[in-house]
This record gives sequence, C-alpha cells and structure tokens, in this order.
Amino acid sequence: MEWIALYFTLGLAAGFMAGLLGVGGGLLMVPVLTWAFLEQGFAAAYNIHLALGTSLGVIVITSISSLKAHHAHGAVDWQVVRRITPGIVAGTLAGAWLAAYFSDRGLKVFFTCFLFYVATQMLLGFRPKASRGLPGLPGMSVAGGVIGMVSSWVGIGGGTLTVPFLTWCNARMRAAIGTSAAVGLPIAISGAVGYMLSGRGIAGLPEWSLGFVYLPALAAIAAGSWLTAPFGARKTHTWPVARLKRIFAGLLYLLGVRMAYGLLHG
Repeated sequence: MEWIALYFTLGLAAGFMAGLLGVGGGLLMVPVLTWAFLEQGFAAAYNIHLALGTSLGVIVITSISSLKAHHAHGAVDWQVVRRITPGIVAGTLAGAWLAAYFSDRGLKVFFTCFLFYVATQMLLGFRPKASRGLPGLPGMSVAGGVIGMVSSWVGIGGGTLTVPFLTWCNARMRAAIGTSAAVGLPIAISGAVGYMLSGRGIAGLPEWSLGFVYLPALAAIAAGSWLTAPFGARKTHTWPVARLKRIFAGLLYLLGVRMAYGLLHG
C-alpha cells in the first residue's frame, strides 16, 4: 500500500504540472517510477521501459482532464489541434519504428542544446516578429511530425516542443499551453500503444503489466493527476503570463540538465 500511496502522490504533482504548463508530467514521473520499480525489485533491464510506458499511459488520462479544463476557459485552439494532429500521430509512430535503427546520442545532444536555447529565449523575453503567424497545413503537418518524432525518441511529452513552437508563431502563452494539453493526447495514445505492443511476451516483467505499462502504478497516478490537472489549468488563467514563462523556462532547463547528465554519465 505504501507504493500505491507514493504513486497517488506522484499523480497529484504530475497532474498539477500538466494542467499548469500543458505538459504531460513525464519529466517528473519517469525518474520517480524508474527508482520505485528498482526498489520494488522489478527486472532492472526493463525499469526505464516500464517507466516510459506507464508514464505515457498516465498522460492519456492527464491530457483529457487538463484539456477539458483549458477548453472550459476557451484556451484550446481546436483548429490548430486538427491541423497538427495527423503529423503528430504519423511522427510518433514513425519515430517509434525508426528508434530501433538510430543512435539516440546525437539527437539528445541536439535536443539538449535546443532546450537550453528555447528556455533562455523565454526567460529573456525574446519576441518573434509581429508578422509571424502559424504556417499552413503543410507546415503544420511537418511541425507535428517533428514534435511527435522527437517526443517518441527522447521519451518526453510534446508540450516541451509544442508550447515553444506556438509561442514562436505569436500564439498567446495561455492558448499555447491549453492547445499543447490537447496535442499531448494523440502523442500519449500512440506512445502508450507502442510500449504495450513492444513489451508483449517479454519475460521478467511484473504481474499486472500490459507490455511495458504497469497497471497498478498507472491507476494510482492517474487517479491523483485527474484531481489536480484542472486546478493547475485554473492557475494558468489567473497567474501572470511572465510567471508562466519563468516556470516553463525552469522546466526546460531542468529537462536539459537531466538529459545532459544522462549524456555525460551514460
């Protein structure tokens, strides 16, 4: 029961983060789950796979709760969601397939540099040209494909790419966060299904696993996140935009440091 309590508490924190920033909470969930699964005696060779698959499964639930709250505030641009989703799904599935053939080190070096650049841009308040807007359908499809593909390769939620992309195109920060919460749903569904399928028939996985998704953790974390995601979404619409940008920049720096540490000690 202590592990269920831990998972539920983790869900409370991840849900608030998802609602506030339009990200799935995987940055918080994956390292905690990796540690928890190791402490529970699960096969060490598959702990990161279980953590990623379980996290994506939770993000499916979290995204639904978060996007409902943002939609209630009129902060989800459904036209953007419709235009970018086909590219998101195609990119996520293609990325999951191509990951077996590519070394991820070069991509992680690039993406770590990208995260620090975007975080610094947000923190210092660099503004895009006033004339810049969202691209047409081909451009949105390419952007969605890149977001989905990179997300599948580095195991993060799409919010860390979607929010900077939308703000770069002069979308309002709150609208970018709300729309990102909706875009995270197809990424999470595609990714979770991929981990379920790739983990089928693997020996040594714990009981109550569906491929690389550990169902007890998923249920407890999802229960907690469902409660707090709407609260985080409400804070998005009451806290100053400058504060939201600082929080998001801090999240990107944290993710960049984590990835850089993994590269140096991997």
